Amino acid sequence: MRSIHRARAMCEWGDFAGAAPKMRAMMTAPGDGLVPPFLLLSEPGVTAREQRACSERWTAERRVAAAVERGRLGLRFDLRRREKITVGYLSSDFHDHATAHLLVETLEAHDRARFDIRGYSYGRADDGNMRRRLTAAFDGFCDISSASDTEAAMRIHADGVDMLVDLKGFTSGARTGVTMLRPAPLQVNYLGYPGTMGAGVCDYIITDHFVTPRGAAPDYAEAFAYMPQCYQPRGRAPLGVAPTRAAAGLPEQGFVFCCFNQAYKLTPFIFDLWSRLLDDAPGSVLWLLQTEAAEGNLRNEMRRRGIDGARLIFAAHLGQSDHLARLQLADLVLDTSPFGAHTTASDALWSGAPIVTCPGETFAARVAGSILSAVGLPELIASDFDDYIAIARTLASDPLLLARLKLKLAENRLTTALFDVGAYTRGIEALYSEMWRRKLSGIAPGIIDFA
Repeated sequence: MRSIHRARAMCEWGDFAGAAPKMRAMMTAPGDGLVPPFLLLSEPGVTAREQRACSERWTAERRVAAAVERGRLGLRFDLRRREKITVGYLSSDFHDHATAHLLVETLEAHDRARFDIRGYSYGRADDGNMRRRLTAAFDGFCDISSASDTEAAMRIHADGVDMLVDLKGFTSGARTGVTMLRPAPLQVNYLGYPGTMGAGVCDYIITDHFVTPRGAAPDYAEAFAYMPQCYQPRGRAPLGVAPTRAAAGLPEQGFVFCCFNQAYKLTPFIFDLWSRLLDDAPGSVLWLLQTEAAEGNLRNEMRRRGIDGARLIFAAHLGQSDHLARLQLADLVLDTSPFGAHTTASDALWSGAPIVTCPGETFAARVAGSILSAVGLPELIASDFDDYIAIARTLASDPLLLARLKLKLAENRLTTALFDVGAYTRGIEALYSEMWRRKLSGIAPGIIDFA
């Protein structure tokens, strides 16, 4: 699996088509050959049902061991009604990280009369502005990075956490061992991992009707807790002045297609589509996020498709404010598939850059569509990949149409649901309250939908 992961990160696509069959064989073979669930999110053709099976096999032995340890600890919970529900957020990303940028304004907006909000961090303890802002946003903040899983679980339990919200899932650096010990009476899969964590880990997953329609419920171990609009929180970070194109490394003229998704999300099929768009728009460039290990391979892939590799422009990694400022230079953002834009999608829209997407079946493949729906731009959600190409081609060739679309986006940003922090926070608090009410009433986790 390491070889597949490394190949994806470097965009080495020589045996791209052979990866999925290899992983499927491993998931069904006897023995201890395990496939990391995160790896499947970016694999074309893999279904949400297969993702669930992978997650459950990945955690099977650890869940058994966690159940034994939980029995030894003898954890008991106070399920009496109380004035405030204590919500604990568990993550390694409480610093300058995409998850923190998405969530911080919601944490700050929580109703302190009804909720006690606590953070449990096992990540980098820097002294940056975001770390200080986050610690101030919580009613209590605990660094558990040096604690064992059992010690961390006991601390969470001792703090009387009613609801533990796992913000990592199976992403890099996750400590699912803490969550598997179930130190809180309710546990929630939220934001960090766009898929199921499998049976016996979390009771609910925060979602929306676009990313997981009701018919998808059998593919998730968690019960759906539906936000009224997009599941993704989003704040209103200040937008700086856009740099010049020259300062951003872009040519002075020409249409700028953009995708700042991580390199492992790129696929040969998506590159086929993008090469067609570049061919149809003379002088255009494709602006990608800098990934030194992949850049040579990506330029070569474009050359194989008859496009000059120099038309790929690689953007350096910047701090959030500078990143949002430069995004204003993008004419059109292009989504990937099957692992699409998440934070990068709402970043682009907040900066005024439209994004075109083609939703797939899985949670990871549908997030940009949810985000576009919540900002009132459903016309950028393609029905299939032919439509994806047609939408992008039309916008690249019609400056007036693109200008009207950007004007609509500029107006919608401040009036639609996507960037309404107050409404979003009240929505997720309503879900938390209903989860807790059901727990106190002895009702098993089930779909929560106020629509």
